[in-house]
Amino acid sequence: MAKRTVLVVDDEREIVDLLRSYLERDGYRVLVAYDGREALEIARRDRPDLMILDLMLPEVDGWEVCRQVRATSSIPIIMLTARDEETDKLVGLELGADDYITKPFSPREVVARVRAVLRRAAGEGPPPVKIVAGDVEIDPARFEVRRGGEVIHLTPTEFKLLEVLARNPGRTFTRLQLIDQVHGYAFEGYERTIDAHVKNLRQKLEPDPRHPRYILTVYGVGYKFSETGGN
Repeated sequence: MAKRTVLVVDDEREIVDLLRSYLERDGYRVLVAYDGREALEIARRDRPDLMILDLMLPEVDGWEVCRQVRATSSIPIIMLTARDEETDKLVGLELGADDYITKPFSPREVVARVRAVLRRAAGEGPPPVKIVAGDVEIDPARFEVRRGGEVIHLTPTEFKLLEVLARNPGRTFTRLQLIDQVHGYAFEGYERTIDAHVKNLRQKLEPDPRHPRYILTVYGVGYKFSETGGN
């Protein structure tokens, strides 16, 4: 089986060397970039399976790298940031990142997050049955979502979030419950990260994101998938 490829992007060489050492020890092929422009070139040329992306980069910052990668690819992105401000993380998530880790971090935690995100992206385990809700069709085996026959391109996190909600139409999930379902119990994140992912999902799935038909807000509680499948 071919090794999964991880692109590590950070302008601090000590961090790059540390992550490369731990990831290679875990069996990954590792590519590295020290600025945003180089990261974009490598991402286009080598098509890695996952990107670990620092936000504070020379040449092109991490937010812009994330935006440009997301315009053409759904590869998982884990953000690295020295900033502990919630707004920075939410901006990154709204641009399409799947997860974030705040510096200083444990390299073992990063490797564990990489494994978890790649498992989610690959849909490892027996493929669940296809979900049909109104004109929305979710096919976990093919990692494909269609609305009215048109393919909707989602990130792994957005796909998992939609799948969890659509498998339980009418059931209201709190944000913490959705974090547990999407990221696992080990994920220590803000509840508002779910709001960012729901916003992205609505932009792609809903005919009018300002008046959602599929993913409904239950004010003061969380979110649910329409029992009528958007009809």
